Order: sequence, then structure tokens, then C-alpha cells
Amino acid sequence: MSAVATTTSKALIPEVDADFLSEKGYSFDVQPENGAVWVIIRDFPFPAPYTPNQAELLVQLPAGYPNAKPDMFWTSPDIKLSSGAWPKSSDVHETHCGRTCQRWSRHFPDDRWRPGTDNMRSYLASIRAELAQGL
Repeated sequence: MSAVATTTSKALIPEVDADFLSEKGYSFDVQPENGAVWVIIRDFPFPAPYTPNQAELLVQLPAGYPNAKPDMFWTSPDIKLSSGAWPKSSDVHETHCGRTCQRWSRHFPDDRWRPGTDNMRSYLASIRAELAQGL
């Protein structure tokens, strides 16, 4: 995995986030849409029991981020459980950044977000912990 992001898009997110994504080798893009900034990570890995095992992961950074916490995440293409069932609260589709996305309705508690301290590193860790449950 090689990190790819344009200079223009990287300017839309905090430097610490762009550096983290690049250091981890994520291929990503950043797009503004409807007052929010979207981080699109290509080939994001999904553990068993999900299929396929990688997809685009979309994270919406709200106005005021990093003081305001992200909420939910989206994938393209669809991710299902190996049984063929939809993962918990992920059967709704929306259009963002020019693609149809599967919305994962995951609402992380406010007390798990430290305004001004947490960032993409901690948010992706929350997403990975959620996915590890295999629900």
C-alpha cells in the first residue's frame, strides 16, 4: 500500500491526520462536500467475517473537527458478513463524493472523543475495534 494524496486535498485536514495516513501507507483522498470534509481511504482492510476483505472507507469530518467528533462511517462497495447478511445497522445506502456508499450507523459515545486531542488515528482505531466484533 503506498500513500497517495494530493497537496490540495491534504490541506483540507489537519497535518497530523495527513501525516498519520501517509505514515501508515494508506492511499487516500480528501474531498469537501456539503460543508464537511470526507477522507476516502482506498483498499481499507476488513477482517473476517466480512466480505470482501477490503473496500473504500469514507469518514466524514464535521465542521469544527477535531473538536467535533466524526460520526458513523461509509464503505464502497458493500461489505457483508460471510453468511451474506448485512452487518448490524449497515443496510442503508447514501451517495457521497460521487459514489453510492453503504452507511455503517455506528455512534461512538461522546466520552470516547477527546476534543482537540483525538484525530484520525484514534477514530480509525475505534472503527477497527468495532469491526473486530464481527457484527
